[in-house]
Amino acid sequence: MTKIGIIGGTGHLGSAIAWRLARAGRQVIIGSRKAEAAQDKAQELGHGLAGASNAEAAAQADIVIITVPMAAQEATLLDIKPHVAGKIVVETTVPLVPPKVMRVSLPPEGSAAMRASGLLGEGVRLTSAFHNVAAHRLAMDGVVDCDVLVFGDDKAAREAVIDLATAMDLRGVHGGALVNSAAAEAMTSLLIFINKTYAADGAGLRITGLPMTGLPAQPGS
Repeated sequence: MTKIGIIGGTGHLGSAIAWRLARAGRQVIIGSRKAEAAQDKAQELGHGLAGASNAEAAAQADIVIITVPMAAQEATLLDIKPHVAGKIVVETTVPLVPPKVMRVSLPPEGSAAMRASGLLGEGVRLTSAFHNVAAHRLAMDGVVDCDVLVFGDDKAAREAVIDLATAMDLRGVHGGALVNSAAAEAMTSLLIFINKTYAADGAGLRITGLPMTGLPAQPGS
């Protein structure tokens, strides 16, 4: 069975993704800077989750999902770099700059995904996804009314990430080349603004006009 490593998996987004995937029967390893913290979180969430250091989780996994804030991106990627050659890596990092998180602030590389590409170098099947899904919504039972845009230059790698989204009761949508990740990353700041302006509880994106195939059943349908 494919092993999935969640780097930074003790955080809100990482633990929610880990819980959803493990609940769906996937083999998941939570990673953290401290292995003990990851093991505690794995025990708390249950469903057969395991815990390890970030480097150990990356080494054991076939697919590696990065769920750390922008401030920790560089150090985290350099830590796991020796362990991810040839693997699918999913970058979820969004370039938010506190305290002005409602303003788009992309890095000089154009996006967090392109920054990750430069840090990890060639030989990694880099994708990006899960930018616009509210972590607290993922951590709850039920279908989340949000699509997951998946970017990457390797179509087969994108398909693998879409499969993970499906396992999480989400619909993955191909977003094209990795450089296009800038659109979803920027949208996160807009969604934060929308949530605050309209007192919404985790507004997300839904791509309309697509075939219904692959769309999870909606509440009440």
